[in-house]
Amino acid sequence: MQSFEFRRAEDTLSAITAGARSNTRFVAGGTTLLDLMKLNVEQPERVIDINRLALDKVEPLADGGLKIGATVRNSALAHHPIVQRDYAVLSQALLAGASGQLRNMATTGGNLLQRTRCMYFRDTAMPCNKREPGTGCSAISGANRTLAILGTSEHCIATNPSDMNVAMAALEATIHVQGINGERSIPIADFHLLPGSTPDRETVLEPGDLITHVTLPPPIPGNRSFYLKLRDRASYEFALASAAVVVTVKAGRVARARIALGGVGTKPWRSEDAEALLVGEPVGELAFRKAADAALRDARPQSQNGFKVELARRCLVHALKEATR
Repeated sequence: MQSFEFRRAEDTLSAITAGARSNTRFVAGGTTLLDLMKLNVEQPERVIDINRLALDKVEPLADGGLKIGATVRNSALAHHPIVQRDYAVLSQALLAGASGQLRNMATTGGNLLQRTRCMYFRDTAMPCNKREPGTGCSAISGANRTLAILGTSEHCIATNPSDMNVAMAALEATIHVQGINGERSIPIADFHLLPGSTPDRETVLEPGDLITHVTLPPPIPGNRSFYLKLRDRASYEFALASAAVVVTVKAGRVARARIALGGVGTKPWRSEDAEALLVGEPVGELAFRKAADAALRDARPQSQNGFKVELARRCLVHALKEATR
């Protein structure tokens, strides 16, 4: 790991000013950044510690929604009583991720920026367009069993690894950012970018942009939510397929649905087509299977991950069953 300048930010303005300099990274828990620095995948010239900033609170909003600070630890968020009561899918997703020790360190902002676990991205001896643009994608003709089948391009098939992001997508979270040009609010659907021809650019953030907090809209009365994660082993493993669902049922029919998939997309994968098919339909496996078919209609599996299409379908159907049980 190369040498770098390390400093602690005492206020948001100084953090943003320092962060706007080239090849600078913010750090809070460091569970992703420090790991990648040890592998020489990330080689920042300076690292700004933001733990002293007042970004570690979970606060109810006047409209009934919830404000989550960027440095709130995953474990604290998962066990927060408001999250467990009103946003159960988020608590379940957080508890499905990593180990207890990592959850005690990992943060909301860091999780939003979590980078892929693709083995070729993490191996500097191998070509990778995400790590080094223009060198090629080793995964397309290589080991791709765990990689994406939705949102891929000829330049990259790396999967977004976050469980939290999938739940946030289903909850229609808004990401609040402060930068050198002021503050802005970004719907999570617009926050992560598809790889296209520029897989090295993963979000809409600009240099110096600092995630300050996330807001969740007020829960819909009577809604039910569930997160299901399927993986090779029961603990410390990333999803092969996952589903976050938020459903409102009235008189035995689906009145509203929000669906997001994980483990299969290059970004947290919201399926509005599946949602639209569910609305007005009677609760049951027939409607759920039609929705799952719609959610996976555009899947483009590679040589080793074709099984993910059916796995993701079954994952979504089962999540919908659990949410509407």
